[in-house]
Amino acid sequence: MNNEESIILANRQHGKYFMRFLNVLPASLSSHDTTRVTIAYFAVSGLDVLGSISTMSLELQNRIIQWIYRLQVHPDKDTGDMSVCGFQGSSTVNIDFNSRNKLYRCGHLAMTYTGLCILLALGDDLSRVNRKAIIEGVKALQTEEGNFAATLSGCESDMRFVYCAACISYILNDWSGFNIKSATDYIIKSIGYDYGIAQCPELESHGGTTFCALATLSLTNQLDQLSEAQIEGLKRWLLLRQIDGFQGRPNKPVDTCYSFWVGASLKILNALHLSDYANNRSYVYETQDIVVGGFSKWPDTCTDPMHTYLGLAGLSLIGESGLFEIVPTLNISKRAHEHLKTLHEQWASS
Repeated sequence: MNNEESIILANRQHGKYFMRFLNVLPASLSSHDTTRVTIAYFAVSGLDVLGSISTMSLELQNRIIQWIYRLQVHPDKDTGDMSVCGFQGSSTVNIDFNSRNKLYRCGHLAMTYTGLCILLALGDDLSRVNRKAIIEGVKALQTEEGNFAATLSGCESDMRFVYCAACISYILNDWSGFNIKSATDYIIKSIGYDYGIAQCPELESHGGTTFCALATLSLTNQLDQLSEAQIEGLKRWLLLRQIDGFQGRPNKPVDTCYSFWVGASLKILNALHLSDYANNRSYVYETQDIVVGGFSKWPDTCTDPMHTYLGLAGLSLIGESGLFEIVPTLNISKRAHEHLKTLHEQWASS
């Protein structure tokens, strides 16, 4: 790849790349079958930031919307229990063997968050979302420590799911299932000696979980709970993650996805302008495949939907031409966020 090619955004190829993942999953992603909603999120959101949602047929958009709603877990018909409510990651376990399949049907916070984002990007009015039930499902997953488990069926609990729970609560405009004080305390306890933020207290600081924590504090209007020293320490830790692109931890290689995770964290702290846009941009473009589309984790390696979307999102944050603006806290386009604000106004008036 020559220098001239490396600075051209292959918009058309990236659009086709995302469309392939919406039509059929390659065998290489078969291990991700139970989390297909996240792959659809990267593809739909990628088309959104490219300004290419309109290239999807209305029939395809409607099929995706219908598929997402089929993955919604509703309250138990017999007991009315809402603790398992949310969205599943795929229909893989929805097999009818008597009534025992309901034991395997429960919402997952990451799938609920990404499912809602897909519906917003496609312009759905969320009228079929059982908002009350999903909020009860969120509430059932918060632990005594203040963080959240991903699902009632048994899963790790850490900062990733605090963020997903915050996004769900923000999107549905209902914080009754989210104990803000408890979650804020958990986040502050997870700040390390180096001022980065970890998955859990006493663990290593990480760029991805620092984003999850800061975005949660922003969505809950709790950023003022951080001291000036913590804010400045966070800015320093994040800025030190830039080599040319960004790394997620000290002494690790740079990675395309951290152009978003670290870049969005700096954006939330109003400090992204202190980073080197040119080097960041140059690295992300080194991972671009201009023939078949997509971005990869590292140069000259295989592309994937996650790094493709997050690479584009990272470029959007620094104002790359031809890309729609991203709302960093929710990781959706400003266009989708404007649609959400309209829905909030409608819900408030009704």
